Amino acid sequence: MVSFKNLTIRDILYRSRMAYSNRPSLSFVGQEPITYADMAIIVHNVSGMLSTLGIGKGDKVALIGENSPNWGMAYLAITSMGAVVVPILPDFSGHEMEGIINHSEAKAVFVSAKLYGQLNTKNLPGVIAYILLNNLQPFDESVTTPPAGMLYETPIADANKVYDDYELPFPDEDDLAAIIYTSGTTGRPKGVMLTHKNMVSNVLSTLMIQEITETDRFLSILPLSHTYECTIGFLIPMTTGAVVYYLDKPPTPNVLIPAMQVVKPTMILSVPLVIEKIYKSKIKSELTSTLLKRKLYSFAPTRKLLHRIAARKLHETFGRNIRFFGIGGAKLSFEAERFLHEGRFPYSIGYGMSETSPLLTGSSPKLVRFRTAGFCIPGQELKLLNPDPKSGEGEIIVRGSNVMVGYYKDPELTQTMFIDGWLRTGDLGHIDRDGYVEIRGRSKNMILTASGENIYPEEIEDVINKHELVAESLVYELRGKLVARVHLNREALEKYYENIKHTAKDLQHTAEDSTRKVLDEIMTFVNTKVSKFARLNQIVEQQEPFVKTPTQKIKRFLYKD
Repeated sequence: MVSFKNLTIRDILYRSRMAYSNRPSLSFVGQEPITYADMAIIVHNVSGMLSTLGIGKGDKVALIGENSPNWGMAYLAITSMGAVVVPILPDFSGHEMEGIINHSEAKAVFVSAKLYGQLNTKNLPGVIAYILLNNLQPFDESVTTPPAGMLYETPIADANKVYDDYELPFPDEDDLAAIIYTSGTTGRPKGVMLTHKNMVSNVLSTLMIQEITETDRFLSILPLSHTYECTIGFLIPMTTGAVVYYLDKPPTPNVLIPAMQVVKPTMILSVPLVIEKIYKSKIKSELTSTLLKRKLYSFAPTRKLLHRIAARKLHETFGRNIRFFGIGGAKLSFEAERFLHEGRFPYSIGYGMSETSPLLTGSSPKLVRFRTAGFCIPGQELKLLNPDPKSGEGEIIVRGSNVMVGYYKDPELTQTMFIDGWLRTGDLGHIDRDGYVEIRGRSKNMILTASGENIYPEEIEDVINKHELVAESLVYELRGKLVARVHLNREALEKYYENIKHTAKDLQHTAEDSTRKVLDEIMTFVNTKVSKFARLNQIVEQQEPFVKTPTQKIKRFLYKD
């Protein structure tokens, strides 16, 4: 069992250097991984380089780039010398990146060649140094513009005697380690302040519910700048001596599937959208492609058998060695989870937030309970605030060593997040007698009807998304009525139109009429499956895909009108 005298990221790095010195640590898919011993040397050199550039304990350092071994080593170099890392999502605009750099008062910026062009350095007067993430070398931004297509290269792992002359500071476990800026779904970016103890305690708590060893292989497909992937998909494997592989291209199916065959990962972290797309476009479409298959699929015993067969094929696609497929960031659809559950695929659903470093609940695949997000992980406390006497639902509140110290430069907002020392998550849930937590939805999203009924838009959206012609949806209240925006599945829609031509040749609908007919059909489909007070009054087409957060939750605040 892993333990530390001090709960710091520096302790993770140096313990792993001793325990797993010759084991592989980080790599791009298809390349030779760097060992833990060499990684520690490079990290120390980068920390020394930062010190020569004038970066000291407590100084903020921004980190902007695609997932890569160098991103991880830069992160470790910043935090292990007591500086504060400010990871910035590569999907943010240049304007947003500049705003975060200035707000956090970052003195140095690690940036990839691909993203450097988005920054206007004239707007960053507080930055004293720029370091190119592709080679972990500083550059003079006034005379050098790195080529956007520059490849990544791993620095040579030779101890630098110059840097040995610098006495690098040691972080304490209560020191600030990271400031995480997230756009969330409310439109107000916030800087979540996490200490070393926050994150390392969450690492240790998570390892108490899921064993991870030095023989595990992670394939990273989510952005490292998000706490979910950073803590669980990076710090945990770095703690246990596992190896993490990164893609050098976006994780499209054409890139991801061959990578899985090469890496043969044992562990992958994902968001619901990934597995939902696989299920809806590949698995369900195949299992219901003919009238006979649809009849067999509608019968529970044969559906379960078909799911078992399909899950075995999915296991082969994933490289045949997957033993943990973690899902978090948003609620997984009913149908997608039913497939995983009935197919006995080794999945696990967790729940958390950036403010809690992030994991609050979860379980190993063997202990998964259908439609729940697992149980409160050890070392933390979770309960419901003012639960409803009838339904047992209430707002989830938590406390523990993993809970943030607050929002950077925003004490007022910080104060609103706590009640008697407990962090208010803003999520509504239910806890069963065995401690398993079911997430019902965001308290801010809940709609209270005139008759006093609670409506959770997420639950209606789950029903809408079951329709074969729907890609994704969003439900909200407009002038006292329930409205749904629906982004249609174009591929399925084309097949639907073809069938109409074959079965009703005299039908002369325009494209607009046809779409209206589809939307009406979807509304009828939904309203026959939900309670009377949750029926839709209107359904409109969302022409473009919804704008989403890094964890693929729809930014609801953009679609209220």
